[in-house]
Amino acid sequence: MATEAPMPAPDQLQAYANAHANSSNTSLAFRTPPKIPDVLTTIYSFPTMEPLRFAYYPANHLHLPLRRDILHRAVIFEGDATRQGTASTKWRNDVHGSGAKIRPQKGTGRARLGDKKSPMLRGGGVAFGPHPRDFSTKLPKKMYDLAWRTALSYRYRRGELILVEDGADIEMDEPRWLKQIMERNHLGNADGRSLIVTKGVRENLFQAIAGAGEDGRAKTEDDVDVKDLLELGRIIIEKSALDGILKDHQSDLNRTVPSAIYS
Repeated sequence: MATEAPMPAPDQLQAYANAHANSSNTSLAFRTPPKIPDVLTTIYSFPTMEPLRFAYYPANHLHLPLRRDILHRAVIFEGDATRQGTASTKWRNDVHGSGAKIRPQKGTGRARLGDKKSPMLRGGGVAFGPHPRDFSTKLPKKMYDLAWRTALSYRYRRGELILVEDGADIEMDEPRWLKQIMERNHLGNADGRSLIVTKGVRENLFQAIAGAGEDGRAKTEDDVDVKDLLELGRIIIEKSALDGILKDHQSDLNRTVPSAIYS
C-alpha cells in the first residue's frame, strides 16, 4: 500500500531556503593541496658505495603505483619515434623502361603479360612494396611524464634505484678496474647488469664501461628513456640527474585544487 512522505517542518524549510539563497554567492577559488608525504632515500659515494646522507622526495615522484598499461604505451611511443621509415621500393611506373607490350595477348599459349616493368618479371616494379613513411605515434605529455615517474617508483619500491653523489667517476678508464668495482659491490653481470645515469659525460667511467658491456651501460640524463629505466637489473643515478628527470616530467601534477568557498 502506498504511503505519503511526511511534510518537512517549517524550520527545515526555512533553513533550505537560506542555503539556496546563499548558494548564488558561491565562488570557485583555489586552495593549496594537502601536503604529500615524502619518501626516504640514501645517497651513496661512487664507486665505494658508502652511505653519505639521506634525501627526501615526494611520494608522487618515487612512490606511485605500478601501471603496466602506461609503461607499455610509453615504451611503444619511444620505439615508434626511433624508426627511420626510409625503406623505399619502385612501382612499375617508377621503373625506367618501355611501356610496350612484350608479346601478343593471344596465340602464344603463354600467360597474358604487359610491359617489361610488370611486377611478375625480374627487374620490374615491386607490388605493395614499402615507401618512406613516418612511424611515430602520439602520446599525451601528461601520460608520458607519468610513465617516467612510474618507472622510477617501480625501481624504488624494489630497492633497485641507487642514488649516488654527483660527479660519479672512477680513477682509471680500464674495463678490468670497473669490473672489479662492479663485482665487489654486487652490481655486475652476476647480480644483474646496472644502468649508470650521470648528469654529464664522465670520461673514465664511460670509456671503461664501453669495454665491460656485460656488466652494464652508462648514459647521460639526456640519453635515457623509459625503456632504459626498465631494461637492466638496477639503476645507479646521480642525484642531480634524478632531480633533472623529475623536474622535466611532472606536467601531470596538479599544483592547486579547486575548492568551493561560500561567502
